[in-house]
Amino acid sequence: MNYYDRALELKQETIENRRYFHMNAEVGLDTPKACAYIMEKLREYGLDPKPCGHGVTATLGKGGKTLLLRADMDALPMAEESGLPFACPTGKAAHTCGHDFHAAMLLSAARILKENEDKLEGTVRFMFQPAEENFLGSKDMIANGILDGVDAALGYHVSPGQMPVGLYMYNNRSTMMYSADGFRITVTGRSSHGAYPHVSIDPINIAVHIYLGLEALIAREADPAKSCVMTVGRFVAGTAANQIPDTAVLEGSIRTNDKDSREKLVRRMQEVAVKTAEVYGGKAEVEMIYGVPPLVCDPKMTDEIVGYMKEANLPGAMQYPGVEASASEDFAVIADKVPAVFIYLSAGFLDERGTFPAHHSKAQFNEDVVPIGVTYLCHCATEWLKHHQ
Repeated sequence: MNYYDRALELKQETIENRRYFHMNAEVGLDTPKACAYIMEKLREYGLDPKPCGHGVTATLGKGGKTLLLRADMDALPMAEESGLPFACPTGKAAHTCGHDFHAAMLLSAARILKENEDKLEGTVRFMFQPAEENFLGSKDMIANGILDGVDAALGYHVSPGQMPVGLYMYNNRSTMMYSADGFRITVTGRSSHGAYPHVSIDPINIAVHIYLGLEALIAREADPAKSCVMTVGRFVAGTAANQIPDTAVLEGSIRTNDKDSREKLVRRMQEVAVKTAEVYGGKAEVEMIYGVPPLVCDPKMTDEIVGYMKEANLPGAMQYPGVEASASEDFAVIADKVPAVFIYLSAGFLDERGTFPAHHSKAQFNEDVVPIGVTYLCHCATEWLKHHQ
């Protein structure tokens, strides 16, 4: 079976599916339109989809090993300024990370694999996942059994930018994407009039010292041989210029490419916050908002999947090994539990449309990547099952 020829035949349908998700962008765990659309399409293709947590799953094939194919389908909570005729009209959600492509490509892969189900030498499970952007989706579906009986997992992610379509990026030797741990520090002091600071316990002063202490963690306690990033992106306190408030709030994230560094920095962040507040007579409470480990792909399986991609011999295919990003991805939760491979596919433009990166309100993605992604999903699934009896 020439999967690429069939993917080309379905290119327009895949694009139409992608544009539906794009125009009807949804955020977080609740993606009712996407879930309903996916279930409708999978039934149309002859599969029997089922809810799995807040996502959708379906299975095809016959016995043997089980390979999970994963696509996320959530958007970002932002306005879109791409100027595209199918841009999301709400002004509250936008597919600026390409998850609309992932869902559409996996739908077409499901259709093609269903058409060739009798040739599969194992089982394929499809995972249509919400809430990747806030790192809740994979955990939600794992808690509802998506990995039960799964032997390995594969996911692709499209990338915008000034890159040619056909480039694929992977890491078969080290950390591919960083961990992410979001935190909220609520500092409680004692309010007073601004004219009488001596009767207050100033939470802003405490929060400033906590902020500086967190900066020192990276400068003096993080291993310089590892990559560690700590960012405080939100600092909120007070409602009046002449009043010292009761509380101040810091929110931020810790990212690293090393599991031991992650454990240390999360622990020390909490200790610094609590102890610093005590020094100045206040109190600090630390809430962990989310947490995902570094994304480390299975080296042997990565080499194997890349080998299958080379065999597909698609036009314009070029490899870029050793890619590493300080961004984070909740596919890492899956890769922490089963052997897994995650690969970027360029969906870029070499002209001005490639100017804007992912998560930018004007980001654009090249729809010519569609048959490429569909082909790789189908071919790699077929070949992996064939070689893992």
